[in-house]
Amino acid sequence: MRKTRTKEQQRIETVAGNAASTGNRILLSRRKLGIMCSQKCPGDVILKVYDFARMVRGSGLAIVSGFHSPIEKDCLPILLGGSDPIIIVQAHRLSTSRLPVDWQRAMDAGRLLLLSPFEEKDKRVTAELATERNRFVAMISEEVLIPYAAPGSKTEALALALLASGKHVCTFSDRPGPLHVAGANVVMPDYFVSRAMVRAPVGGER
Repeated sequence: MRKTRTKEQQRIETVAGNAASTGNRILLSRRKLGIMCSQKCPGDVILKVYDFARMVRGSGLAIVSGFHSPIEKDCLPILLGGSDPIIIVQAHRLSTSRLPVDWQRAMDAGRLLLLSPFEEKDKRVTAELATERNRFVAMISEEVLIPYAAPGSKTEALALALLASGKHVCTFSDRPGPLHVAGANVVMPDYFVSRAMVRAPVGGER
């Protein structure tokens, strides 16, 4: 895939702390839905995630994710094909010297923001940095969608911590488990779309 250069970086303050950024920083003022998912998930959940990614286009909802796990990665091209805001949080120092053309196109259109809460020394993704990245995604988002959290996984542990803190957490998995006991809301793919349509976005692009 051909890549191209992007804009300069700038460190900014977020509700989750300081972060390096490039792109449209005004997107942070939009209503944001954080997404994270375990590396492996059941086929029925995968289909619901694909349906969600297609349905949410045009809703105006800003999607925040590391887009790192396989199902998260699969969502990104679908979302980039729409017109809504996307915030990508990287699990290493902010890398922007070369970007995929579709990322650059979205950035030029003012609907993409890249963030990293990490320092220059954090050159590679580690399990610890990925966990911190997901926590950052959740903290800057008004609500979080965890399509599936594998039993005993770090995703499940984070989801339970978020629920304990009062964060609104949703899931596509109707399998009984700790998330359901802790109060996660089991929803269908169109849930966020129908809610977004009755809400005006917070802030806007300049």
